[in-house]
Amino acid sequence: MVKVVLIVASVFLLQGCITKIVTVPVKVAYKTTKGVVKGTAAVVGAIIPDGEEDSNEEQDKKTKD
Repeated sequence: MVKVVLIVASVFLLQGCITKIVTVPVKVAYKTTKGVVKGTAAVVGAIIPDGEEDSNEEQDKKTKD
């Protein structure tokens, strides 16, 4: 019975440490993935034109008329 109480007490006392051990790598992975996705989006946006320049030129023509 004493062993069960010690195990339960240890679980509650070490819960903060376990949470920290699990969340730190998750945060690092999230930040890394976020950076890669932003970089990929920037490269794709630079390579594949989306027609923004065309629409800006059309708006300029409309305002001049």
